[in-house]
Amino acid sequence: MSAEKKRGLGKGLSALLDDSTQVNQTNNFTRSSSSVSASPEVNDAGAINEIKLDEIEINPFQPRTDFDQQALQELSDSIKLQGLIQPITVRRMSAHKYQLISGERRLRASKLAGLTQIPAYIRTANDQQMLEMALIENIQRENLNAIETALSFQRMMDECHLKQEELGERVSKNRSTVTNYLRLLKLPPAIQASIRDGGISMGHARALITIESPSDQLYIHQLILKQGLSVRKVEEMVRNMVKQPGQKPAQTAKGEQPLSYQTQKIQDDLASKFSTKVKLKVGSQGAGTIEIPFLSEDDLGRILEMLDW
Repeated sequence: MSAEKKRGLGKGLSALLDDSTQVNQTNNFTRSSSSVSASPEVNDAGAINEIKLDEIEINPFQPRTDFDQQALQELSDSIKLQGLIQPITVRRMSAHKYQLISGERRLRASKLAGLTQIPAYIRTANDQQMLEMALIENIQRENLNAIETALSFQRMMDECHLKQEELGERVSKNRSTVTNYLRLLKLPPAIQASIRDGGISMGHARALITIESPSDQLYIHQLILKQGLSVRKVEEMVRNMVKQPGQKPAQTAKGEQPLSYQTQKIQDDLASKFSTKVKLKVGSQGAGTIEIPFLSEDDLGRILEMLDW
């Protein structure tokens, strides 16, 4: 690690620890705790571990008991196609027993998808400082992709109870940079997976974020993958799609009704499921059509396969 990177990392850690003595005491405590409770196959608190689903118990104090079954099934279908992008968080109870801290919806959907293991962050008692240290060190790595960085930022905010300004101070980044990364997690799962796997760049993703409709985001995403569009070309396309202030909304076709909030959500969910733009048209009597465009014969085959055609 270069001297410059050490200085950058030290700046973040200085906000967590008073002096080097405190660091050593914390490290000694962690080594002692790990020797008792850590199983050989489990990594440290900053790493993603694969844990067997049957070794995880639900937190008995979880206030949420009602889960939308349709939403769970949709997430399960997405996990089958894209994998689970955001790991759950668990607390180690014993060598092969864990209690869920966050991510019950992801856990349930993974079980529906037929997974036997799930990626998870593992917490141990009294490890708040070590968790922050591990996350900051993880963020400083050069080989993190944008989604991994965004997930680390989100995790620090959720589990370390930080605001965006405080997070920026911890990792030596300004608030706008932190915000841009966090916004990536609002993109449809298919696009997040593409960023994670290197299919599109951070520049492409930042352009897609400015589009409000997930259906339109997924349509442009497919064009990027099929046609190898540059970031500049995508930015140009997005500028043409985004309405200018004061511009009148497009008129619907004769007899076609504006989509209700519920129907719009269905349209967006279908677009996410098929990873392409989907158009719902609803007439005055409630009848309508669903349009699913495709970009090539291969793309048509992909859609037909998802429909079990």
